Parts: sequence; structure tokens; C-alpha cells
Amino acid sequence: MFDAPFVANAIDNSAENAIDRRRFLRSAAVAGLGVAGASYLPSLDGEAEAAHRGPSDSAILNFALNLEYLEAEFYVRAVTGQGLADRLTTGRGRRGGVSGGRKVNFKSKLIRQYAREIAEDEKAHVAFLRKALGRSAVARPRIDLNRSFTAAARAAGLIGGNQRFDAFANENNFLLSAYIFEDVGVTAYKGAAPLIDNKTFLEAAAGLLAVEAYHASNIRTVLLSKGLAAPSVAISNARDSLDGPSDLDQGVRRGGRRNRRANVVPADRNGLAFSRTAGQVLNILYLNANRTSSGGFFPGGVNGPINTSDR
Repeated sequence: MFDAPFVANAIDNSAENAIDRRRFLRSAAVAGLGVAGASYLPSLDGEAEAAHRGPSDSAILNFALNLEYLEAEFYVRAVTGQGLADRLTTGRGRRGGVSGGRKVNFKSKLIRQYAREIAEDEKAHVAFLRKALGRSAVARPRIDLNRSFTAAARAAGLIGGNQRFDAFANENNFLLSAYIFEDVGVTAYKGAAPLIDNKTFLEAAAGLLAVEAYHASNIRTVLLSKGLAAPSVAISNARDSLDGPSDLDQGVRRGGRRNRRANVVPADRNGLAFSRTAGQVLNILYLNANRTSSGGFFPGGVNGPINTSDR
């Protein structure tokens, strides 16, 4: 559960008017925050209800929770050799197991430290979102950390059609695999931000986005320093081929052969990070450019109402 200061600040700072305040208190009640009197609040008036469009905040946060399950299982297994505790994987929907994943034999002490820090952050994200959602939180879906990476590597042209890619075989493979997730996570939170109604949950999502951006920048910097720019561009192109016709994704180096430059921060001409819809995110994670509800890293799909990719 959120602590008392968080709830108090949420009410005081997030609600600009009575409708916002009622919406927050109702969300707090759904999330199990225990705000006194929340269950006795009247429903929002017709005008406010009509103004609400798109998925609910709960649906958006549960979509994010699915992604955090994936990232946490990847990093925690790479660092410790074990996955999330059972108490962090229960909830609504079908709870699935995790195939693949083991402790990476890191050669660099610094990269091992980076991986451990990110693993702790991702585990904390899972716990935070589960507390925010309370009884509405979805269970961890089935996750594939084995065949999915091979399929992704083949799509990027990193390996041949008969080869296998083991994300946990060495630190270079680990970094390239982490790169798949981190950039997608940043664009997912950026795309979700305009859809979140409750300002407290929006602030929380902004905090999650910021940390994911730090992670992505960390991974991109290390890839560049280790001479892994070329495979990063290949992965970027593969993501672009899955999420639609627009060429938005960027590797860690840009420019032609005579004028290649570092590109640690993937930004548009205005210096802004770009967004992906939930459907585009699932196109990448399902490893399918067509409309579908399962595949790739989530063989049985994700839990919650937002579960289908675009096109």
C-alpha cells in the first residue's frame, strides 16, 4: 500500500477540482489504498464521464505491469539466476511460468553493477505497480526468455536461420537483449502518458518513464563503448519493421559511412523522445507485424484488457 504522505499529497496536489478529487478517491479505493469514505462517493456526473475516453487508468497501469514483469524476470534472472518471488506474480488473469533465463557470467565488474542496479529497479517497479493497483493487479503472464530472443535475433539478421541466440551466454548478448526492452519501455510510457486521467498516477508513470530512460541511456552508452553499434542498428531496424511504416527507432550510432556519430539519446528534431501506442509495443514484444494477441516474449499474451497488437 502507498504510505500516508503519498495519499495526502495525492489528494492535495493532484485534484484541481471536485471531479478530479472524486476520481482520485475512487481510484484509491479500487487500488486498495484505504482512503476513508471513498466507497461512499457519488459517481462522476455525466459530463465528466463523457469526457473520459480510452482505456482506464487501471488498464494502462496493468499494461505497464505486464512489461515490468518481463523486464524484471529478464534482469533478475541474469543477475541472480532466479526469478521473481511467487508473492510478486499473483493477481487477476492466468499466471504463467517463465521459460529460459539464467545467471550471466559478467566479465566486466562495472556492467555487473549496472545489471544489478537495473534488476533492483525493475523488481521495485513490479512491487510498486502491484501496490498501486491493489486487487486489480494482473498476474504475471507466461514469459519466454528463450526462443523469443532467437526469433528476435534472426529478425534483426544477427544470426542465421539455423542458429540460436542465447541472451544469457555472455555480457554482450545480455546487453543487446536488454536493448530490445529498454527503448521499448521508454516509448511505451511516453505513449501512455496522455491517456492517464489521474494526476497522481500520471506522476507515478512519469517517474517510471524517467527511470526507464536512465536504464536505456545506460545500456545504449555501454553498447557504443563496446563497439556494438552495428547490431544495435540492426535491432532498431527490426523493431521499426514490426511497429508500423514510420521510421522512428534509432540505433546508438547514426549517419552515413563518412559521418557516423554517436546517438546515445534517441530523439526527434525537437529533442523529444518518441511515443509508441500499446498496440505498437505489443507488435514488437509479440514479434509480429500483424494484429495478434500473443507470441514472442508473451506466448500466451498479456493479462488485462489491453492485450492486442496493431494492424
